Amino acid sequence: MARTAIVFCAGGPARASLPDLPDDVLVIAADAGVAEAERLAFRVDLLVGDLDSAEPDAVARVEGAGGTVQRHPVDKDASDLELAMEAAAAAKVRRIVVVGGGRGRLDHLLGNALLLSSERWRGIEVDAVLGAARLHVIRDDRSFDGTPGELISLFAVDGPARVAATEGLRWSLRDEDLSPGSSRGLSNEFIASRARIDVTEGVLIAIRPGTEEA
Repeated sequence: MARTAIVFCAGGPARASLPDLPDDVLVIAADAGVAEAERLAFRVDLLVGDLDSAEPDAVARVEGAGGTVQRHPVDKDASDLELAMEAAAAAKVRRIVVVGGGRGRLDHLLGNALLLSSERWRGIEVDAVLGAARLHVIRDDRSFDGTPGELISLFAVDGPARVAATEGLRWSLRDEDLSPGSSRGLSNEFIASRARIDVTEGVLIAIRPGTEEA
């Protein structure tokens, strides 16, 4: 059973580098995300969505290579990415990496960021590469490799988040609550090649915006 899933979504190409992935990674594409999976030479195990945006030829290639296609009605109560996340969680993976573009409607981008931090994925490590940006969901103690001078912003979601400590960031936080709607965690900065963020209550999303050249 795969312990890691990579979920491809739409929105243009991912420009930041992907994290290291195991050989047995479960590859899921959310509708038009199949194009990004093919661009990056991943064989899709599961294509899910209403398939109103995926190219028919790409759908046929998934089926021809032995992948599974799950078609949903266009009038559905969940986004294609949400359906793909649910499929990954149902596969009992321990980590989900979402990959896609950073372009598109603001409501879609915000909705996707909030979706990735959903309580439904508690117990699963969730990260994303969206265009030039990286996103990490933090519920406990997590560490990230980075570059000194790289920006990172921390946002609490679904209530206050208690930050026990940070290391490797210019503006350290210790025994401090970050609240939704506050800019307290905005535009922090790596001062070392590795940063650690320890959250003891609540949920943070860490966004590393990257650059267009990333």
